[in-house]
Order: sequence, then C-alpha cells, then structure tokens
Amino acid sequence: MMMSRVSAGARRETGQRSATAFCPTPAGVLARALDYIRAMCVCLSLCTISSALAGAQELDRTGGPFVPTPQVVVDQMLHMANVGAKDFVVDLGSGDGVIVLTAASQLRAAGYGVDIDPALVKYSNAEANRLGISDRASFHVQDVFKADLSRATVITLYLLPSMMVNLRPKIFLESKPGTRVVSHDYNFDEWEPDDQVVLDVPEKEKVNGVPRATISLWIVPARVQGKWQVQVDGGEGYDMTLRQKYQSIAGSASAPGKDTKLTYASLRGEEISFTVIDGSARRSFIGKVSGDAMQGTVELGANRTARWSATRS
Repeated sequence: MMMSRVSAGARRETGQRSATAFCPTPAGVLARALDYIRAMCVCLSLCTISSALAGAQELDRTGGPFVPTPQVVVDQMLHMANVGAKDFVVDLGSGDGVIVLTAASQLRAAGYGVDIDPALVKYSNAEANRLGISDRASFHVQDVFKADLSRATVITLYLLPSMMVNLRPKIFLESKPGTRVVSHDYNFDEWEPDDQVVLDVPEKEKVNGVPRATISLWIVPARVQGKWQVQVDGGEGYDMTLRQKYQSIAGSASAPGKDTKLTYASLRGEEISFTVIDGSARRSFIGKVSGDAMQGTVELGANRTARWSATRS
C-alpha cells in the first residue's frame, strides 16, 4: 500500500513513470537503513551531550543535590572553626539549616544560611522558630554567589568541587581577613587548607560509599602583596617586598649599605611574622596586618625587643 501511494504521487508529477520504477532494490533498502541508523546515532549523541551539558550547568548553579550533613560532622566543623557567642556564621548552601541551627542553639552564635531551595529554607526557618532562636538564626532563598559575607566571622560549606573552586575568589576577596572557612569533604583546589582532619563516619557510606568525612579549615589571609616600608622604633628601617599566593608569602628586604635577607615569612589571617637577617644580626618580627599598615614587636637579640610598624608604599 505504501508503494502505491508513492508511485501515484510520482505519476501525478511526471505523467510517465510507472509504479515499478520506484521499487527499491535490496542494496537500496540496506543503504537507506544504514543512513537512518547513522542519523539516529547522531541524534542520540547530540541528545546525550545536551543532557550532560545541562546537568553540568545545573550542578554549577546549585552546587549539587541536597545531602544531609551528619551531626558529628557539623559538631567537628564548628569545633574546628572555634565558634562561640561572638561569631556570625554564614552557611553557603544551607540545606536543612543544621549548621547554623546548631551554632545558634548550642554555641550562642548568630548567623544565616542561603539556599536556592524554597522548601528547605522554609523548613530551616520553621526549625529556628521552634527552637526559639529565630532572633539569631535565619535562612534566605538566595544564590550563594550573591550572599553578603561582610558580617561573617565563620563561613561553612558542603558543596561540590566545581562550586567550591568557583566560590574561591568571592571568599578570598570579600571576606574579612581572619574569617574562618570550614568545608565538608571538598576543597578550594590550589588554595590549600590551614588545617584538616578526617573522621570515621559510618553513616556516610550509604550516601556516597565512603565511611569517612574530611573537614578542612582555612583562615582568610590579609592581602599583603606589594612593597612595604618597615621601621623599627629607635632603630633601623627596611624596604620590604612581599609576594603572596593565598596564605603563602615570601619576599625580600633591603637597607642602604647593608646585606639583608628576608626569611621565614608566615601569614595566618591578620597575623604576620618574618625574620630579617641584617649582616650578623637576626631580627624576628611578629605583628598584625590592618589594611595598608602593620605593627608589632621585634626581637633584637640579647633579650631586647622593640616596637615596629610598616606602611604599604
């Protein structure tokens, strides 16, 4: 029947050809079948690629599906960050709110969580009300990249690696120096943690096949890269140049007519230390960074100390 419809249409167009002119040969049938299979394979491949790209974009947007954080992990995260009553905790991707709820109810801290799932945010706020801590703990429907970090003294995360790396510049540049950042399982890639512990958590094996949790801590470092003029009270001065990659620093020091060298430079949050080898003398500096200024004490040897300060030039 199908061939009769095709041939009738063809005859209407030409007025000459018969139906037999359109009878396919076995080779023709095979060729058409192969063409159809190729076209279907291309279509399926494109659909698969499109779905994979859409899935990857969704993970980049959401940071991954909601997975509850075991209470033992929450407790260790807050312990590593040394959370107390004076802290303000910001949880990026807060899920069911357990981190901020625990910090507020057990440690008297304040804070808020952000998540893009309205149902989870509604649940978290309801829990804060039930626990009587809604004055200190709140939750908001918001993209983590738009969260205000200016009040944070502690930032907590449980997000997939791609989201962690994407958030790294925001956290490094927008957080105050000294802010403690704690992550469950995943890290910031080239920004290495200041501390890290691994816990046995058997209940996690049902979720991701691994009965352990890795908790990492970062202290947001002050930004010290550049040239500084260092002055010791009542004594010598140095021109210091510092290079910085997150909390790792190195550099050089110089003084007119002197052979000087900068060694043992270290940075943890706002706290800085370094040693200047000045000829045969060794000066050990410790201090605190505040924007474009530093100040602290220096050991001069023979149990002598002095105050020192530095300004960015």
